[in-house]
Amino acid sequence: MDIRSEPPRVPLVVVAGLHDEHVAAVAEAAAASDPLGTAVVHHDLREVTGGVVRRHLRHGDSERLTVLELAHGCVSCTLREDFLPLLRGLAAAPDVRRIVVRLDPSLEPEAICWAIEHVVVDSAPVARDVEVAAVLAAVDLPSWLADASGDEPLHERGLAGSPDDERTVAQVGVGQVEFADAVVLAGATDRWQALRTEAVVHRLTPSAPLAGLDRLDLPALLDRVPAHARRGEVDGAHGPLLRGQPPLEEEAGASVLLFEERRPFHPERLHDALDVLLDGVVRTRGRAWVASQPETALWLESAGGGLRVGHAGPWLVSQPPERWAEVDPERQVKASLNWDAYYGDRMQELVVIAHEADPREVREALLGALLTDAELALGEAAWREFPDPFGEWHEDPCAEDEPEQAPASRERGGNQ
Repeated sequence: MDIRSEPPRVPLVVVAGLHDEHVAAVAEAAAASDPLGTAVVHHDLREVTGGVVRRHLRHGDSERLTVLELAHGCVSCTLREDFLPLLRGLAAAPDVRRIVVRLDPSLEPEAICWAIEHVVVDSAPVARDVEVAAVLAAVDLPSWLADASGDEPLHERGLAGSPDDERTVAQVGVGQVEFADAVVLAGATDRWQALRTEAVVHRLTPSAPLAGLDRLDLPALLDRVPAHARRGEVDGAHGPLLRGQPPLEEEAGASVLLFEERRPFHPERLHDALDVLLDGVVRTRGRAWVASQPETALWLESAGGGLRVGHAGPWLVSQPPERWAEVDPERQVKASLNWDAYYGDRMQELVVIAHEADPREVREALLGALLTDAELALGEAAWREFPDPFGEWHEDPCAEDEPEQAPASRERGGNQ
């Protein structure tokens, strides 16, 4: 029998961060241990909305700048038309033993890793040829916490990935750190600012080791990445809300609130209560069920002053048993362990990471949005008739002439 093993995949290190100079320094450190065998890739997206991307590629002593002119100036076109095919070509080169991807400040590593795993290039995803060895995030100590808790749109900083990119700096900065396997701290600041930032970072990505850029020993840092680190793995809406065990005690003002309740939210009271998540809170992530939509799990996610609510698919209790086979086994096990005779798998599961907000006030606001005993006794038929601000897409604050009804998700800005 002819048994042929697949060739080993080329390890890939992804470096992300809001400050390009820090990202560049960490990428250089990642290449330093094997400069001749490492290819460093960087797509400069500062002019992507005008259809121009500058691709920098260095391998050994060779360095090339290629100016790409795209028919449609956006990040997804850059990924599909150049970045992913380039990774495949580099992985096939016999003298490339490692690839370092230096991400543009506007990019979130989760989206890049998802594309590597799922987007088909020449009949197969690029993950057939490369494997994510680590995702690194570079954090600017003087400014990251303010960025992560603010509501500045990317386009105001010149970082928008397309003309219709409505993301905020906080969404990108928080996403970069949250997805990281290790974090590099850079920039000079006072000790209190450093302690506050480190405390928040440790709660966003509890298992990730930290190191300073000024004395960075990157191989030693990567050796400290635990075996269970995600390394590019993208979770679904019903995956773990936090990988690793975050400290639950308050530290330098940073705190973690785990909000778990069985009864549903009243849609209008939840809508009103969401403002508590947009002031003094760095991150909220989780699943919620609203009484007016008893079959549907909602995904709630905030970063700084911006919030998104979207559909996370149906609750298992609303599905016939034969459909359970289509669900991820881990979700089946979790649902079985937490099954309630009345609620099934429906419950509120939110993780709130605050740096200034009082977690007790956040909890009280969310508790106040749950159905009362009298409302609960009305039953599902009555719940469906509750006015529902979450029925359609819209942005908040709602304009006076804008209907609140519109399909499964919404974005909300703070302090506007």
